[in-house]
Amino acid sequence: MYKIGQLAKLAEVTPDTIRYYEKQQMMEHEIRTEGGFRLYSENDLQRLRFIRYGRQLGFTLEAIRELLSIRVDPEHHTCQESKTIVQSRLSEVETMIAELQRMQRSLKRLNDACCGTAHSSVYCSILEALEKGALSPQTD
Repeated sequence: MYKIGQLAKLAEVTPDTIRYYEKQQMMEHEIRTEGGFRLYSENDLQRLRFIRYGRQLGFTLEAIRELLSIRVDPEHHTCQESKTIVQSRLSEVETMIAELQRMQRSLKRLNDACCGTAHSSVYCSILEALEKGALSPQTD
């Protein structure tokens, strides 16, 4: 059994993070010491690591909650349910990547358009391009 500080250290989170997940009803603390300290089990550590990894992958708390419910009660769920949640997140990430790639191309064009010399920025091609871009939407 672990106290909250020990559990937090093992899972590489803060005790406040554990308390937050408890408030979100993603973790429980059924056992307490005589002094009222929360005690956590190996299962709690595994659950916390599950939540933490889900957050690292960018899942919402709601999606993690759904995945946890599937994990806790696998008899009443299908792999398709988990896959649907993952596919949704993957689609979001792919959209973000496409947006970042468009941004990268635009920044590269701005960078390539500038001579980069120490002359006055009165005629700076980057500033001119940004001004034009602000006036009319640019498409890629």
